[in-house]
Amino acid sequence: MSTTNPKVDWFFNKDTKWKAEYEKLRILILGCGLTEDLKWGCPCYTTNNKNIILIHGFKDYCAVLFFKGALLKDESGILIQQTPNVQLPRQVRFKSVKDITKLQKVLKAYIKEAIEVEKAGKTIELKTTADYGMPEELQNKLDEMPDLKKAFYALTPGRQRGYIFFISQAKQAATRTARVEKFTPQILMGKGIDD
Repeated sequence: MSTTNPKVDWFFNKDTKWKAEYEKLRILILGCGLTEDLKWGCPCYTTNNKNIILIHGFKDYCAVLFFKGALLKDESGILIQQTPNVQLPRQVRFKSVKDITKLQKVLKAYIKEAIEVEKAGKTIELKTTADYGMPEELQNKLDEMPDLKKAFYALTPGRQRGYIFFISQAKQAATRTARVEKFTPQILMGKGIDD
């Protein structure tokens, strides 16, 4: 069993709805020989400095996130793609310690498989920003404002996708247009949607 990392202890010591579940997941994951670290404010478990799995919580569930979950066989059908735009990571969600205990053997097998996937260097070809459909409302605004177009394409690919996804999610053209207008100043400042 790997040892706990003191800089991660605060995550497990804080009083949260998922405290018991987090501790159960920590013990289970450390039992698989991974190294514990803190990344993105969450416990992250690695092998040879490569991310394998992360523990995080939400309002209605806590979860583990397999960074290369799309490459796992998922014979038990427990992996969840959080949104259609998430390419490689997959979650397993829990609402109780009982849920975790029930899946303990399966989780250990998935973790071992994830370690092997990482050691083998497996990956998938990720979609680029160009592979996603540009919302018409955003494209029109980029075409009419050369400075905006220049600023948009100067953003990192992830920031570009963030805008494309958010604007595209609106069902009505008026809402998509309003979103473009709202974020135009932010794009011009070179900022992403969450900056």
